[in-house]
Amino acid sequence: MGYKAKTGVLAIIAAILIVLFLFIDLSGNWDYALPRRIKKVLAIMLTGGAIAFATTVFQTITNNRILTPSILGLDSLYMLIQTFVIFIFGSATLTMMNSNVNFVISVGLMILFSGVLYKLLFKREQQNIYFLLLIGLIFGTLFQSLSSFMQVLIDPNEFQIVQDKMFASFNHINTDLLVIASISVFIVSVYFSRLTKYLDVLALGREQAINLGVDYDYVVRRLLIVVAILISISTALVGPITFLGLLVVNVTYEFLKTYQHKYLILGSIFISIIALVGGQLIVERVFTFSTTLSVIINFIGGVYFIYLLLRENRSW
Repeated sequence: MGYKAKTGVLAIIAAILIVLFLFIDLSGNWDYALPRRIKKVLAIMLTGGAIAFATTVFQTITNNRILTPSILGLDSLYMLIQTFVIFIFGSATLTMMNSNVNFVISVGLMILFSGVLYKLLFKREQQNIYFLLLIGLIFGTLFQSLSSFMQVLIDPNEFQIVQDKMFASFNHINTDLLVIASISVFIVSVYFSRLTKYLDVLALGREQAINLGVDYDYVVRRLLIVVAILISISTALVGPITFLGLLVVNVTYEFLKTYQHKYLILGSIFISIIALVGGQLIVERVFTFSTTLSVIINFIGGVYFIYLLLRENRSW
């Protein structure tokens, strides 16, 4: 089976799971239950698509299949923002704050941080992309340490509010946020469409891309901005899911066996939707909400990450 047919199969499986999720055990008041499920599915599709999209692009830029955009420290920055608001103003402020305001502030600060980081690091010519990742990792550790420090000091009852923000949740999605996030992702996707043609060449490496006529720094800078915006939106919408991108993108590479990014991006989005919708079905029908989807995804993704490290170590 070719990669085109495999992409079609993934799309069909994703569609079947979405239909199952929407209509399984749907009884009682459809006017109440169905819109809530539709909203949840839309949030899953948007989040899964954005993370898979961003991770595929990020791994192409870095030429490394064990890295994810979370290494830039955006997840840690999101938690620092939420913890800081509760630490300074109390949980009542976060609860009473308009969700749109919280979303815009969180996304805005994450994008601002990414923009400043890129501006400073790409100011110098011939700057290695791995230096950017190292700085991102350092800042991520710093943000995580500051968050932990404030979490130790706050009231235990308020810590529970912070703890809820640590794990992605699709159970209480604000429709207004969904609209804002969808419009933002659409705009970013339109902007990205003019850069798609460079991805297959960038996968060959920096030197080869430059030899083939690609303005490497210009293209990579803009692709990193796209990655930062997508990850910021998905994180602010539902919360951090650290290993989802790593898991779905590597499964996509193994399943499709192609390096054409138009198929890799579509395939990773479909696999991400399959993983999230299928995982949410298991959380609701098997575990009866006794755990969260992000815990399952991060556990499986963490195990897979260790497998990838061991496999790379053997190949060396």
